[in-house]
Formats: sequence, structure tokens, C-alpha cells
Amino acid sequence: MSITPTYTAVATADGDGRNGHVRTDDGLFESDLAIPEAMGGPGGATNPEQLFAAGYSACFLSALKATTKQHGVTIEDAAVTAEVGIGSNDSGGFGLVVALEVELGGGVSQEEAERAVEVAHQVCPYSNATRGNVEVTLKVVTG
Repeated sequence: MSITPTYTAVATADGDGRNGHVRTDDGLFESDLAIPEAMGGPGGATNPEQLFAAGYSACFLSALKATTKQHGVTIEDAAVTAEVGIGSNDSGGFGLVVALEVELGGGVSQEEAERAVEVAHQVCPYSNATRGNVEVTLKVVTG
């Protein structure tokens, strides 16, 4: 499969990696990084897992809105929360696990919501990038 990018994001990390600094080439995002206290670090700044969770949740919500519109399902209110966990894997390295919670309001049935989320999961670039490599669980909440 060959992909011709429509857009390419560029970010640079420097300093001490997880206890360093990251910035985008356009200057729109810049942040210090710190290992979370739960991992034995100082905390007090963002970390790569939070950045990944922010990107995945935003991208998944965009995919959901686009695919529901294509399939004639109207959603008025929607939110996606991504939880990204990091831990040791079986090969002695580290791996990620992701849980996506999708909240849909506006009278969408649970069945419609679950179908819409599954379609979005097939379209979202983050879902496609993680498929087969990162465990991703989906939870759908309607109300």
C-alpha cells in the first residue's frame, strides 16, 4: 500500500527525551515534557502518551462525524475520550494500550452508535496505524 501524504506534520524533540522539550516546525505547539510521577519521573509537564491520546481522540471524533454523515446518521453531541497506557511488553520493551470511550447524544440508538463507531474505527488513521500492533478497546455510551 502506498500513501501520498496530503499533509505532513513535523515535530522535533530535544533535551532529555521524555524529560525534554517538543515543538512543531510551524511554532503552533511547543511544550516541555516530563516523565509522569507514576513512572518514577518528576511529572509537572505533558508526556508522549498524553499527546498521543489528544491526537487519537480528535482524529477519531473527526472520522466519526464524517462517516455518520455519509451513512445518514445524525449526531448532535459527541465526545471521544482516549486513554493511552504504557507498560512493559513480552519482548522486554514497552508497548501501548488504548481505550476509546465514545459518547453520543441526540437520540442515537445504542445499535446505531455502535455501528457508527465501528465504521469510524475502520476509517480513522490512528486506528489504522495501531491495528494489529496496539490493543484498542471501544466503549460506546449513548444518552
